[in-house]
Parts: sequence; C-alpha cells; structure tokens
Amino acid sequence: MHIKQDINTKIMSGPLPDDPTAVRHRQNQGQESVKRSTASIPKIKPVKSARSNSNAMIIKYGSLLLLVGQMVGLVLLMRYSRTRHGNDGELYLASTAVFMMEVMKFCLCLGVVFYQGDCSIPALRSELYKHVWASPHDLIKLCVPSFLYTIQNNLLYLALTNLDAASYQVLYQLKILTTAIFSATMLGRRFSATKWASLVILTCGVAIVEISGTSDSDALENKDQNRFVGLVAVISAACTSGFSGVYFEKILKGSEVTLWIRNIQMGLFSIAIAFVTAIVGDSAQISQKGFFVGYSPIVVTVITVQAVGGLIVAVVVKYADNVLKVFASSFSILLSCLISALAFDFRPNKSFLVGASLVLMSTVMYSKPSKKLPRDVLPTVQHGTRKTSLVL
Repeated sequence: MHIKQDINTKIMSGPLPDDPTAVRHRQNQGQESVKRSTASIPKIKPVKSARSNSNAMIIKYGSLLLLVGQMVGLVLLMRYSRTRHGNDGELYLASTAVFMMEVMKFCLCLGVVFYQGDCSIPALRSELYKHVWASPHDLIKLCVPSFLYTIQNNLLYLALTNLDAASYQVLYQLKILTTAIFSATMLGRRFSATKWASLVILTCGVAIVEISGTSDSDALENKDQNRFVGLVAVISAACTSGFSGVYFEKILKGSEVTLWIRNIQMGLFSIAIAFVTAIVGDSAQISQKGFFVGYSPIVVTVITVQAVGGLIVAVVVKYADNVLKVFASSFSILLSCLISALAFDFRPNKSFLVGASLVLMSTVMYSKPSKKLPRDVLPTVQHGTRKTSLVL
C-alpha cells in the first residue's frame, strides 16, 4: 500500500526521468539558461591586425602612384614620340600604333584568362566559346564602344602631335563635361547645383587655357603643328570618351562578365577596326615605307604602356576611393606641367595658370558627394560585385 502511494506521488509530481517529455523539458530549460547567460556577455568586435592595415595602406597609395604614373607617363611619352623621329628619320604612323596596342592588349587578356583557368587549354577554349561564339548578342552590343574607343585612341595621337602635354592634360578634362551631359540625356541622371556649377567652371577654365596659347619649344620650332587641330582632336576625343562610357554602362549594367573577358570581346572588333583604319587612312605610306616605319624603342614603350597601363588601372581603381582618384587626376596635371617645363621648355603664362586652376577646382567640386541623392541618381556603376566610377 505504501509502495503504491509512493509511485502515485512520483507520477503526480512530474514525468519520469526516462520519459521523452522530461528529456525535452530539460533541453528547453538548458537552452533558455544558455541564452540568458550569453545575452549578458558583451559582444567583442574583431580587431584588425596591424598587418592588414599596412597592406591596405600599401594598396591604397600604390594605386595612387599607379594612377598618376599612367596618366602622366603615357601623355609625356606620346608627346615625346610624336615630336622625335625614329632611327630612320621618319615619324611612325599613329594608326599602326593603335593596331599594335589593341593586339597586345588582346593577347594580355587571353593570357590572364588562360592563367585563371589553371593554364588549361580546354578551360580557355570553354571560356571563349561561352562568351564569344555562344554570345553573339553581347558582341553586337559591343560594336559601338569598340569603334568609338579605336577612334578615340587615334584622336589622342593626333592631339598630342599638335599640343603640348600640359595643355592636353587640362583640355582633356572636358571628358567630365561630356560624360555628365550624356549621363543626363541617355540615363536620365540628375545632378546637384554644385555639380552643374563645377561643369560651368570647367568649361571656362578650358576656354582660358586654350586662349592663352601656351606651348612648348617643340611646337614653336615645328611649324607643322596646328594648335587648332589639336583642340578639335581633344574635344572629339572627350566626346567619344563620354558617349562610349555612358553607352557601355547603359547596355551592360549588372553584367557579371569579368574585365578580361569583356576586353577580349571588345578586342575582336577593335583589332579589325584599327587594321581597317590603318590600311584605308595610311595605305600609301604603308605600301611605300612599310607598316613599322618610324618605330623605335620609345614607340614600343608607348604602345606597351598604353596597352598594359589601361588594364592595370582598371584593376586597381576598385582599391582607390573617389577622393584618391580626384587627387591623382589633379596631381597628374601639375606633374605634367612641371615635367613639361623641365623636359620640353614649357613656359605657362598667367592665363594658363588661371585656367588650369579653374579646371582643378571644378574637378574637386564635381567629385564631392551630394548630401542627399534621389533614388534614380547612381553615381557609380555596378558590374557584378565591382563598382567603378563613370569618370576617371
């Protein structure tokens, strides 16, 4: 009788230890106690190591040096090569240089894709089939920017044949204006009053620089150089740069194709267009003097810097913030003026200095972020996981 009463008391007081309900009951109580105990513990934020901070600084300022070096070095080398004849006393053809640059850039991109595929020929063949042969729609859309970029490169050679490096650097900042105009008309992008004011200041600065008539010693000694032709070439190059950049953004926004594959796709058309341009425009000189007339080590260096530099800058731009890019652009103008004064006997007058100062100020004003941006204003373009600025 007492044994039965004890058993009934245990049943009434709660479930037996081996009962599944009791097990779940104990588990729930344990989880709740763990949550209460962990909730009171403050969360510890991860602390970046000194090595990671050091690497970030190296990448950041390495990007700055690379941007400045590419902007200044290419312009000065191109100006030097267009004012100095080759070993045979002949000036090289700009159209053939553009063709060789496109071929070199195409080969470099092929090499990178081959390396990324573990140096496998089947992997390279698969990538090319997927993004070239099996993507005719993308290739057709790339015809327009490929054509414009090829024309732009030829115009830059024409501009630096007739303009000193410093004036070219200042005048070519008009690409900011053309990009803004095409962004507003083609993409419906809206800009703040500060940005529009900066564009007006930019235009005034460029006009003052052009009116100043400043040039280097090579322009004074060589009567074949025409400053007006150089101005038209720079303005045309700025227009093609702005339109092709905005068009490229409009048709390929959100694309997940890598930078290297995209350059391979564009390279197919660019090589063909550059070759046709060289044959049609300079057929007489090519037939008489040869395709590589006037080539020298400095010309090969120009072609290499133009081919490699653009790809490297496109890669490192993602590590450089907007302030850093503006500083690189402004510093490149000042450095071009300084080197031109030392190497090409460039002597800027007061009008040039005023105009260049206005251009620098407008660049800084345009790049300042707006306080409140409408939802339809997209200051950056996102391609997959990488964001790039419209204007470099």
